[in-house]
Amino acid sequence: MAKNYLLEYSEQLATETELLCRTLKHTSSNTVFQLRKSSSSVYANIREAKYGQSKADMLSKFEIALKECSETEGWLQMLYNTQDIDEATFKKYRNLAGRIRRMLIASCVTLKEHIK
Repeated sequence: MAKNYLLEYSEQLATETELLCRTLKHTSSNTVFQLRKSSSSVYANIREAKYGQSKADMLSKFEIALKECSETEGWLQMLYNTQDIDEATFKKYRNLAGRIRRMLIASCVTLKEHIK
């Protein structure tokens, strides 16, 4: 069976983001709360898409995950801008989210071609 890198990377993002959030000074801040929600939503929607009722359902889940991935990148940017995370940490998480985002875009394009 082929390895599902999209699912693996999204699980890594959700897990590592949760661990990062636990180390931040302002763990109760809205930014940290929203980062937790968006990164875990990326993983949850990709996981749900695995058992989509149809290709259209799978596409819908991937599109939601894509939006949540973009939101995650935005919250990471906010934490970097407010100096709650350093540049190396920011780049590590941004690069992982970017990799997932690009994979989701490619998956959405492919699914749209198959739905036509």
